[in-house]
Amino acid sequence: MNLLSRREMLSLAAAPVVPGATRNRPNILYIMADDHASHAISAYGSRINRTPNLDRIAQGGARLDNCFCTNSICTPSRAAILTGQYSHNNGVYTLSDRLDPNHDNVAKRLQGAGYQTAIIGKWHLVTDPSGFDYWNILPGQGDYYNPVFIDRGEKKKHQGYCTDLITDFSLDWLRKRDPGKPFFLMCHHKAPHRPWLPGPKYAHLFDGQTIPEPDNLFDHYESRPASVAAVKMRVGENSTKTDLKTDIPSGLTGDALRKWAYQYYIKDYLRCVQSVDDGVGRLLDYLDAEHLTRDTVVIYTSDQGFFLGDHGWYDKRLMYEESLRMPFLIRYPGMIRPGTLNKDMVLNIDFAPLFLEYARAAKPAAMQGRGFRANLEGRTPRDWRRAMYYRYWMHNDESHGVPASYGLRTHRYKLIYVYGKPLGMRGANPPATEPAWELYDLERDPREMRNLYDDPAYARMVKELKEELDRLQREVGDTPA
Repeated sequence: MNLLSRREMLSLAAAPVVPGATRNRPNILYIMADDHASHAISAYGSRINRTPNLDRIAQGGARLDNCFCTNSICTPSRAAILTGQYSHNNGVYTLSDRLDPNHDNVAKRLQGAGYQTAIIGKWHLVTDPSGFDYWNILPGQGDYYNPVFIDRGEKKKHQGYCTDLITDFSLDWLRKRDPGKPFFLMCHHKAPHRPWLPGPKYAHLFDGQTIPEPDNLFDHYESRPASVAAVKMRVGENSTKTDLKTDIPSGLTGDALRKWAYQYYIKDYLRCVQSVDDGVGRLLDYLDAEHLTRDTVVIYTSDQGFFLGDHGWYDKRLMYEESLRMPFLIRYPGMIRPGTLNKDMVLNIDFAPLFLEYARAAKPAAMQGRGFRANLEGRTPRDWRRAMYYRYWMHNDESHGVPASYGLRTHRYKLIYVYGKPLGMRGANPPATEPAWELYDLERDPREMRNLYDDPAYARMVKELKEELDRLQREVGDTPA
């Protein structure tokens, strides 16, 4: 575990403080939603909704098309973002794991470099936040309506809609901050997490409309391992009344049930997104009104992707594109060219090093990610990664039934190993599954509908990808199942 030494703490405390934000030390406003898939953002070409305020960030800066998470589940992804480390190094493998408050993180580094730091909204890392001058967080997942917040240890119930309140509290902190120091604010929304409860303003948005279906809504998993085909995330079949807010009609089954339930699911999901977009607009308007836009890096992302009926599923966890891919929009006027599209492979462990790059602060050696400021400015390093490593540890969670897996993604291919009881599941004894492999050619099959692992034409590619997977696994310090 990477803990701050006394020498490091003294070094950080002695770092010079530069009054206010400058072009060398900008403010950093990091806005993150929960489970917001990139294909529900119009800047990414969404077919199902419009997000004009998120689009403002993309239009004024950059859209990353190949940003991926290293473990597609909320708590581990948040730990990876804060620590710049994979799950096996920061100790957060599953939803039940805690982030040790003594563990080094990017907020501590920025705090020591003279930034005032705050986190508001969803935390979801079990222990209290560390490294933040101010924190006001939801307990656990939190509630959509009239939620309780924990303001530096004190619980208080607030009237209103959670998304609006998180924006309110963020703006309040910005107004009260010390204008003589640069700020690092993490504004973390609960929405659009299940069970997708919209705010009153958008309760009837999309009424009378039919939302376009994904072209693989009726996937029946013929080429998938049995353990993947059996996961309990099917729209309709595994949806609850809490999800759909209505009873399932008697006798409705199979594809007909999936088709019917999709409209209820996706409309409420998108209604939640709309409130997030409004909140982002309020924050951007504040920066404009206070003349802070030029000296503020604004980032919008999610903690992972999400299935929006793709493959017939909701939720995440699996290594398929919709779950693996994170939206990432960033604006920094004068430093990032407006309308930039970047296709470099960026991971959530790279976020912390990027923040430190912007703050002109050194990246600690224990951070496994790599800053990508040069990439955003059109100067991609020649040795930038061409493959990424993924691992999901939370084997056979009772309510979702997703098997543990790890894998490799290159710009064209994806190799996935689905296995039995994972390492790191302390005290657990989940049922074993038959180990299996999956291979997808993303150029020819971007929707990942045909598993090519047993296709003789790809035998050589399988061999090469397995060798690369072994190399990457050793490089990041993980061990095989």
